[in-house]
Amino acid sequence: MADITRIDPGTRMSEAVVHNGVVYLAGQVGKPGDSITDQTREVLGQIDRLLARAGTDKSRILTAQIWLADIKDFPAMNAVWDAWVPKGNPPARATGESALATPDYKVEVIVTAAV
Repeated sequence: MADITRIDPGTRMSEAVVHNGVVYLAGQVGKPGDSITDQTREVLGQIDRLLARAGTDKSRILTAQIWLADIKDFPAMNAVWDAWVPKGNPPARATGESALATPDYKVEVIVTAAV
């Protein structure tokens, strides 16, 4: 039976869970009230840090789910994403519009990566 490693577990959720060579990240959000550009940069930085703690990096992301509070922010979010995602190693990705946990959040990103 493969071990399960939980990164920053809380009472409700862990920031990441590693099992059987795969790391599953919880949805990452930026600082409430910041612009979509700043929130996206912050989220991607959080993803980089969590993946490093799990022993991997963004070049090994398998899938990404991106939730935008307002789909009109799609081009601005993509500008930050496109500069961040490794050339030649983009993950499978889906983007949708959804009400997020608080109206101050503009973007939430969930990724799964190989270790």
